[in-house]
Amino acid sequence: MDYVLETNNLTKNYGKFRALQGLTMHIPKGSIYGFVGKNGAGKTTLIRLICGLQTPTSGTYSLYGIDSTQKEIKKSRRRMGAVVETPAIYMEMTAEENLKQQSLILGLPSSDGLGDILKLVGLENTGKKKAKNFSLGMRQRLGIGIALVGDPDFLVLDEPINGLDPQGIIEIRELILKLNRERNITVLISSHILDELSRLATHYGIIDGGCMVKELSGEELEAACRKKVHITVTSTTPLCAALDELGVEYKITSQTEADIFAKVNVSRLAQKLAPYGCEILSMQEQDESLEGYYMSLVGGSRNA
Repeated sequence: MDYVLETNNLTKNYGKFRALQGLTMHIPKGSIYGFVGKNGAGKTTLIRLICGLQTPTSGTYSLYGIDSTQKEIKKSRRRMGAVVETPAIYMEMTAEENLKQQSLILGLPSSDGLGDILKLVGLENTGKKKAKNFSLGMRQRLGIGIALVGDPDFLVLDEPINGLDPQGIIEIRELILKLNRERNITVLISSHILDELSRLATHYGIIDGGCMVKELSGEELEAACRKKVHITVTSTTPLCAALDELGVEYKITSQTEADIFAKVNVSRLAQKLAPYGCEILSMQEQDESLEGYYMSLVGGSRNA
């Protein structure tokens, strides 16, 4: 598989605090990679390292196959656009002026194509309105527009929907999907808002305490979060015998509860339990969410 970004045993220390602990990750070309973790798990630290804002304590990473220790890494970084923590916006400038300023910073020969970027991020009609008068969602879209100056094919977004209202979240989601599908831009999204991330990502990296806990594709996550039937009975001992006889996969979660990973004929199961005096108290079909899967791996609070 062709990877845009690979990290190898990446570590970053701040004094005695270790923000990253041997992090290894792989971002496939053309993917939307959801970088999942609690606040303080090390997501922003990783982003700052690959953007060249900080250097690793140990370990390496590569962008488009160029190792971080090589001089050519600067050329690879020009293929990146990033919004780290908060968008780098000049509040006294208009949206167009912000894009022109970024074009000058990058040393681009002309400002051709900036109008297309404004249209792409939905800010083509903002005219002389200054960025300080934009809504938070508009500022986020402007930040992404600034990151798109220079025509990058790898976009890094650090918590892009933090603080947005539902409409703003939808706008950012649709923009990211459009950039990925129509422009084939690989996107790395760092987020702790897991339900929203599951609507976007094709691949996931789950980080906790600076360590990569799990990397998986959307298909692998879907298989891991498969449908199940949660059943409550008077005793799981006879339930095990009945389910074994039926040849279905299950997991006992307590003395009276279990998860069954198959469609079950309720009448047939009840008949098999009856001789044991075991009754079915409730049955409920469930889908495990990304949040549920994350919690099963690392625990913690909701939307951690």
